Amino acid sequence: MAVYTEVPDEELETFIASYDIGQVRALKGIAEGVENSNYLLHTTLADYILTLYEKRVNADELPFFLGLMEHAHSGGVPCPLPVKNRAGAALSTLASKPAAIVTFLDGISVRRPTAAHCAALGAALAQFHTATASFPMQRANTLSLAGWDDLASKIACDAQIAGGTVAGLVPMIHTTLANLHGAWPQNLPTGIIHADLFPNNVLFLGTTISGVIDFYFACTDMLAYDMVICVNAWCFEPDGSLNVTKAQALLQAYHKIRPLRADELAAFPILARGAALRFLLTRAYDYMHCPKGALVKPLDPLEYARKLEFHNRIMKFEDYGVRV
Repeated sequence: MAVYTEVPDEELETFIASYDIGQVRALKGIAEGVENSNYLLHTTLADYILTLYEKRVNADELPFFLGLMEHAHSGGVPCPLPVKNRAGAALSTLASKPAAIVTFLDGISVRRPTAAHCAALGAALAQFHTATASFPMQRANTLSLAGWDDLASKIACDAQIAGGTVAGLVPMIHTTLANLHGAWPQNLPTGIIHADLFPNNVLFLGTTISGVIDFYFACTDMLAYDMVICVNAWCFEPDGSLNVTKAQALLQAYHKIRPLRADELAAFPILARGAALRFLLTRAYDYMHCPKGALVKPLDPLEYARKLEFHNRIMKFEDYGVRV
């Protein structure tokens, strides 16, 4: 989450008047994340999250994201529920941007997840995959292998001009891409994946998950790929080592709800390299193109370069030392 677009007071009052959510008491920008402009909205009735969708989000895909949240919520996933205005629409316009309001969820995101947090996350991810199996809409993953080629080319071109940190990552990026093209799995179970389930997108009360948020990378892809994204995001220590205890807690909790197939486990190292490369690429691109004046700090691409180096040394799932 972040703030790129400021909302004029008069426009906000007119916008909120089209909803049955009371009157505005306060609007506070949320300065985390990198994609959209997000605000904590306090009204006389309750608290909400107001999102203005920036240019990186395709407005035509917003019905998918909002419909997915509604479907997941109805399936028992603890996620925000889109709020519809008096016309019955969950999507509107504010400050010349597509905008939506969703319910506010109590809880905090954890900076240093424990094994208990990872177990809760594994169970929640499997619940999400199970609940959304009946969701009728699909969305292609534009940030999968084909999309990585285009992004890598842009990064290489820009890095050649700018130099610095990102330029040193270009050889690793090209080598990894070439290897993945020859090994990327083709026939694993697919469905709706969250695709961005980092610790800042999960809210906890203690070690119980109270909210899964930020569905704006959700798409149709391999379910095991979603799980590997979570392992990369939740189970590595600051020194770049994999915390096997955390990874095992996450995978075992997931496996109890949606049993993992043998071919999914066999593909784990390749999927892990792909997941590491995906976030290395987007972080490197954002590092070089962060808008001036935005209340957001670009995330470190080197973190995912280190994770990619780790996975490049792993040849088979058993080498991780994790039991499912």
